[in-house]
Amino acid sequence: MIETHYPYWLVFVLMMIGLYTVISHGNLVKKLIGLSLFQAAVFILYISLGKVIGGTAPVLEEGVDSYSHPLPHVLILTAIVVGVATTALGLALAVRIFDAYGTLEEDQMLVRAGDGDDGPEDPAGPDRGPDGDGEPGVAP
Repeated sequence: MIETHYPYWLVFVLMMIGLYTVISHGNLVKKLIGLSLFQAAVFILYISLGKVIGGTAPVLEEGVDSYSHPLPHVLILTAIVVGVATTALGLALAVRIFDAYGTLEEDQMLVRAGDGDDGPEDPAGPDRGPDGDGEPGVAP
């Protein structure tokens, strides 16, 4: 039984490794790797569901009566492109977060965000009025 269902066991193992990586690690890059593993497991699941044992490509030939369905494979090609774009966006965000906080660890980011630093300083300065001339008043 295991030899006929090995794609499903592979899917299960990859999903659990990916889910464990996302839940257990605080590093954002490790979380992205876990998400990529989980995503690869979903790809394998859909491709294995679309394969028919003894089926061929859906090209009309004489003597062939069993075909594999091509739709799951086409959908997975689209999902791979979306997955690459999502991973690239996640890595770009990780670079920006590292620039802002100096770390990619969640717990360190929360500590650094709670140090009273509410973000970038006001360009007019902390003691200037709304119009930037140092006097209280209404901005023009």
